[in-house]
Amino acid sequence: MSEKPTIGFIGVGFMGHGLAANILKNGYPLVIKGNRNRTPVDDLVEKGAVEADTIETLMKSAEIIHLCLSNSNQVETVLTGAGGIIEHARAGVIVIDTSTSDPESSLRMSSALKKVGMEFVDAPLGRTPKEAALGTVDALVGADDHVFEIVKPIIASWSATVTHLGAVGSGHKMKLIMNFLAMSYGALYSEATVLAAKSGISPQKVNDVIGNSRLNTGFFETFMKYLVGRDPNAHQFSLTNAAKDISYVNQMAHDAGMANLMSAAAKQYYMHATAIGAGDDYVPMLVDHIAKLNGINIQDEVIKGEDDT
Repeated sequence: MSEKPTIGFIGVGFMGHGLAANILKNGYPLVIKGNRNRTPVDDLVEKGAVEADTIETLMKSAEIIHLCLSNSNQVETVLTGAGGIIEHARAGVIVIDTSTSDPESSLRMSSALKKVGMEFVDAPLGRTPKEAALGTVDALVGADDHVFEIVKPIIASWSATVTHLGAVGSGHKMKLIMNFLAMSYGALYSEATVLAAKSGISPQKVNDVIGNSRLNTGFFETFMKYLVGRDPNAHQFSLTNAAKDISYVNQMAHDAGMANLMSAAAKQYYMHATAIGAGDDYVPMLVDHIAKLNGINIQDEVIKGEDDT
């Protein structure tokens, strides 16, 4: 493999665009597979990337391929589907999946790639599109030791921290633990603030008390930035993705043979929101739907609470 290997990239959306831009910034040749959203593709081409019209074309030059997709089904389709990576396999190529995926799927994909002489790395991301653009996301990596040493400098080109957690699948498992906590916080804060409002305590008062206590967290501050600060973009992570991730957590618990009462409860709120067509809303907006379930408009309660401040 060359000193500056050619990087292939599939999935240049909110997070993927930032990663790809930093790969270019750090001097790696980049080949991207275009999609229907032309804005990030055109931006990367203008920065020096080469666009491939098919995966077959991308595979002719890419030595390390990044995937940044929405779910495991998409990852499996890109890898094993007709016209996909395995159909056009080249021995020695490494696939880095930065998506938040099902760990069991990752193990299956790793096995499928090894059969054609390729390697799989799971490197899901911590933080947001803002940090992706800055090159300061956290990378949670599952990989064989010798493969990790090869990909570490490439991953470091788009991340602030690179943590090797163990064998393939370990990165996705750790990411699901993180998202289990985060999505549970989203459900917990939503239910708690609705309970407070129905009991006569404004969201502002909850923010004042919890925000100045040991119970404060960065996630609480982001949640309140939406609820009290009325910033709709405080946390740009969709309820659809939240429902998907918490479902993967439930499956992970099932595979581990353990009871998972907390993640199962949180899952129901996210599944409800997506079932009523609100999947494009962001995680803090779950509070609006939980409030409606309980007969109130939480934004009206925020307006009323302005008198308390």
